[in-house]
Amino acid sequence: MDVLVVLLCLAALIFVAYRGYSVILFAPIFALAAVFVFQPIATFPAYTNLFMDKAAFFFKMYFPTFLLGAIFGKVIELSGFAKSICSALFRLVGEKHAILAIVLVTAILSYGGVSAFVLVFAIYPFASEMFRMGRIPKRLIPGVIWFGGVTFTMDAMPGSPQIQNIIPTSFFKTNAYAAPSLGIIGSLFILGLGLVYFEWQRRKAIAANEPYDSGWKLVNEPESYEHSHLPNPWIAMLPLVVVWILNYVFTQNMTAMFGKSFSLPLPGLKAPVTIDVGGMTGLWAVELALVFGILTVFLFAWRQVIPRFSAGSKSAVSGCLLAICNTASEYGYGSIIAVLPGFLMLSETLKTAIPNPLISEATSVQLLAGIVGSASGGLSIALGAMSDVYIAGANAAGIPLEVAHRIASMASGGMDSLPHNGAVITMLAITGLTHRQAYSHIFACTIIKSIAVFFAIGVYYLFGIV
Repeated sequence: MDVLVVLLCLAALIFVAYRGYSVILFAPIFALAAVFVFQPIATFPAYTNLFMDKAAFFFKMYFPTFLLGAIFGKVIELSGFAKSICSALFRLVGEKHAILAIVLVTAILSYGGVSAFVLVFAIYPFASEMFRMGRIPKRLIPGVIWFGGVTFTMDAMPGSPQIQNIIPTSFFKTNAYAAPSLGIIGSLFILGLGLVYFEWQRRKAIAANEPYDSGWKLVNEPESYEHSHLPNPWIAMLPLVVVWILNYVFTQNMTAMFGKSFSLPLPGLKAPVTIDVGGMTGLWAVELALVFGILTVFLFAWRQVIPRFSAGSKSAVSGCLLAICNTASEYGYGSIIAVLPGFLMLSETLKTAIPNPLISEATSVQLLAGIVGSASGGLSIALGAMSDVYIAGANAAGIPLEVAHRIASMASGGMDSLPHNGAVITMLAITGLTHRQAYSHIFACTIIKSIAVFFAIGVYYLFGIV
């Protein structure tokens, strides 16, 4: 019965998300309904002191990263840099390899710091045109964009500025470049398997003579983009390179700048506030890198950006607020689910049945990411509740915490992409497709990513690669 309540909450959240309702509204409703089943008197206290506390904590920690990522993505779009990079890659690869081209350009933008919520806006017009020319069904577009931007570049590649690679730094006292060799091997595994899958789907469509529209009415078709008057692609790449390099530089030197801990030297404080710099290094480094990335765009494209920055920044802030409120709400939801008897039974079962610390960590993170429909939310909840257990297990087994970081990060991007995931819903809405038409290919990425994290664990145990 206890476990059934947790599963029913998950099923209900997936259902309302599938139907297009907001998880910001329904996540607390279902979480509190679960509390009511077990302890009716605790419903309102749980909302105020658990759900909202955890949601506010997530907002406090990660809002600057979400905001700066959204602004960076928007100025990359307004400057024409995203179009320039896309156009250059398409000329290089050719329309016969449209899927590879979309994957590459999406991966470049994602690894450069552009969030999944912004990627679809930047890539969709190009993907639509390339797929139409290549006679590839439109239903493959969301899966291909998801594969390029929300799999290996998000959390497997070392140095990724995406939030899913940054969250573990505050728990394991690592940095964004944790376990670089293992991350690269895992990324290559995901890339190879994903390209094989989508090439198989393309060949199936060609054999069936399936058109771009797949026989249904097209919705939200973008206008064709202009190939002329685009910035030089080398200049367009520069802000991404700045973010990559400075993220690494700041990561390596943050402790030297502030020390291991830092006390705020402000006279108006009634009591000293001491900050653990080690736990904030990953966040501060990527936030500073994104600031310099934004300034680089302004330096080279201020004529294009400034006239549209007012409206564009409002759009970016709105998108950022929606994204972080979705994730914070799911984080609060997961925090309540994590203290219910049913989830505690599942957690204890996992600890007993899976004594291996890395496999237990990967399974728990994937389970929670699937329950809340959010990689960052599930990762934060799992590490917030059980990071001490993972650290103790890793230390006892002689496993570097860098490996624990990389496995946790990779696991977060596995089962998170169930139908109620906010980015999935956004991507399908923007491309004018439904879950029924296109979700199966996103779910294929889910399966590939879920396999990849256990492949990475196997590589570590077989060869000791970090």
